[in-house]
Amino acid sequence: MSNEIAMINTYVLREAILAAPLETSNFGEVPNAGQLYVPPSHLKALRLEAQIVVGGRGVGKSFWTGVLQSDSLRSLVSKDAQELADVVVRVGFAASENMAMYPNADVFANFLDKEGDPYDLWRAVILRWVAEMSGQRIPCQSWMETVAWMKDQPEDAALLMQQPRNWRGLIVFDALDRTSNDWNRMDVIVRGLLRAILWLKSFRGLYGKVFLREDQAKRTVFNFPDASKLMATKAELTWARHDLHGLLWQRLINAPNEHGEIMRKICAHEQREGIWRVAAEMTRDSEAQRKAFEQLAGPWMGRDKRRGVPYTWSVGHLADARGQTSPRSFLAAIRQAAEDSSERYPDHDYALHYESIKRGIQKASEIRVQEVAEDYPWIKDVLSVLKGMNVPCAYEDIVQRWQQQFPDGPQGIYSERLPAQHAIQGWDGIREDLMQLGLIEVKKDGRIDMPDLYRVGFGLGRKGGVKPRN
Repeated sequence: MSNEIAMINTYVLREAILAAPLETSNFGEVPNAGQLYVPPSHLKALRLEAQIVVGGRGVGKSFWTGVLQSDSLRSLVSKDAQELADVVVRVGFAASENMAMYPNADVFANFLDKEGDPYDLWRAVILRWVAEMSGQRIPCQSWMETVAWMKDQPEDAALLMQQPRNWRGLIVFDALDRTSNDWNRMDVIVRGLLRAILWLKSFRGLYGKVFLREDQAKRTVFNFPDASKLMATKAELTWARHDLHGLLWQRLINAPNEHGEIMRKICAHEQREGIWRVAAEMTRDSEAQRKAFEQLAGPWMGRDKRRGVPYTWSVGHLADARGQTSPRSFLAAIRQAAEDSSERYPDHDYALHYESIKRGIQKASEIRVQEVAEDYPWIKDVLSVLKGMNVPCAYEDIVQRWQQQFPDGPQGIYSERLPAQHAIQGWDGIREDLMQLGLIEVKKDGRIDMPDLYRVGFGLGRKGGVKPRN
């Protein structure tokens, strides 16, 4: 192969990566069929019997909410989870407001102010759905009116739920952190929902599925009788390295026009119902999967094998302190690596230069820091004051910086929503929160370490590690 042809092929591959749909942010909307990739470990979470699904930021909770809403996408998934076929799906709560289908945070706040039990409000959500599907009319002018009818006419509400049905239904709840900015209130709201899901279990053919963040699931939301019956159905959304690579290739082979065509020459694939799908060997840690990525990024993260292998390096350096890497971070890093390679290394032998992959880690880290600041505003304040430090470092050195910045202690850290859960325990409580969220790791000698995913974005250094951006 001449250098000229190699350069053209590299350029074409780079353009194909940039043309592929590598954005994964989702707010419950229906995704494109070509973007649908189901890791085997996620099948359990999608099945009807999985009523509690737990996952961190960017692992697919809202994505799967969008998939379950779509008849066409659900039919694709039902090839592996047959019970999803012919199920009517309703959204019982999501990031985007829909007052006719479910209350918003203001309604919950008003309801709690009047000493209402969220358990009743969530049952009203379910009753409206069942009434609509059954062609029956119940009071729906306001959520208070629906709750009042349910309480004043308990026999009518019970008969509505107990009537024979010729349909099966699934109601899905996502983005429950949007129900309140106060942890204790959110606990009460989520606990009420879980009690309503347990109530729903007694009605044949009706199912509930609740997507919870990891920190929500670790709180007191399961403190009610028979909660163990729900816990027994819990599934977790996690991504192994080979799952992330499988997802990447699913997106690449479905890039538009000639871009997808060139990627399908590299990746083993098949076509089902007009949709390109990666072949089975590209969904596991196989020689085929490794070799395909090597055609994009080369064999080494430098001039020789001492620097590591891109296939493993690209995922490993995006893991949090618990070893978990989200698809959003991985795909963002690959896209940034392609852009950087195009700008800085247009003549490189491979589409992704190893230095560009490192810069992709920088970009993904910046995105992750922005995301975590949206979910937990206090974290940015706490970790930004550590900028310039090198990790691993002594915990005492970190506390010294915190004390200088926040002389009133952690309870003086302002947060407009969901403050640090253990702030009342002092700086040790902040350390506990950061550990649980995967932002830091405490080593055996007590020193604090931080994974590259967050270290780079917050501006901390590491000897020999990926450098933060200037």
